[in-house]
Amino acid sequence: MRLLNIFKPQPVLDEETTTWLFDLCAWALRHFDAQIFRDHTVLVLPNDRFFPGRVDSVEGMAELVCNQVKKYAAIGHWPTRLVDNRQCQLDEIPTMELAGPIRMIDGVAPDGAQRLPILYDPAMVNNPEAMVAGFAHAFAYYLAGMAPEPPPGGDENRPHAAEVLATFLGFGVVMANSAFNVRVPRCGSCAPQPVDRQSFLSQYDMTYALAIFCVLKGIDKKAVLPNLKGSLRGFFKKSLKDVSRREELIRLRPHLQ
Repeated sequence: MRLLNIFKPQPVLDEETTTWLFDLCAWALRHFDAQIFRDHTVLVLPNDRFFPGRVDSVEGMAELVCNQVKKYAAIGHWPTRLVDNRQCQLDEIPTMELAGPIRMIDGVAPDGAQRLPILYDPAMVNNPEAMVAGFAHAFAYYLAGMAPEPPPGGDENRPHAAEVLATFLGFGVVMANSAFNVRVPRCGSCAPQPVDRQSFLSQYDMTYALAIFCVLKGIDKKAVLPNLKGSLRGFFKKSLKDVSRREELIRLRPHLQ
């Protein structure tokens, strides 16, 4: 007679999703500078310490937040320009071409370079956390397109992969918190996100991805829990335990050496 092991820990997500999340992290470490991730990437929190300053105009505030997101993502050298989604007239999804490294610390955009248009919704200025998540996802989407191989699941799932990649860039808390309230602009075929969305991935998928990030970075849960919305805190603690016991985690470690 087969006995059930009632003491075996139960996974917090289904195995297919969990494997995909770990595969995405391995893909990101291979292609987007594991050394920057190890030595420089921080857990970005939705507070004045990480996003200081105020600007009176909507456009100015959006520009301020956008530049701060670029800095934490180590893509400050990307030449970009903000485009109000109400005025969007792009015919296709633009591409980014860089002469140097894709990511660098303290990079500055060159003068005169053709700038990648980044759509934003002016209404999101009243919801800074949603705006940070929207910018992080947009940059992660373009970043994902620069890898020499598509993300796990194929390029058709790039919007989903970009949410996990945004977490890899340090924005896991805002991505998890805003999974049900982010509004991301879209105009026809000119951007990867729909006008109104809850999330491409569930709040639990995003919270688990955040747990992988924290375990890899050695970030204590005490730094996360006060900034994570209350309904996800218990799930986050379970996710940390699940991630820590996974064989998939062992396979990620060599990328960080």
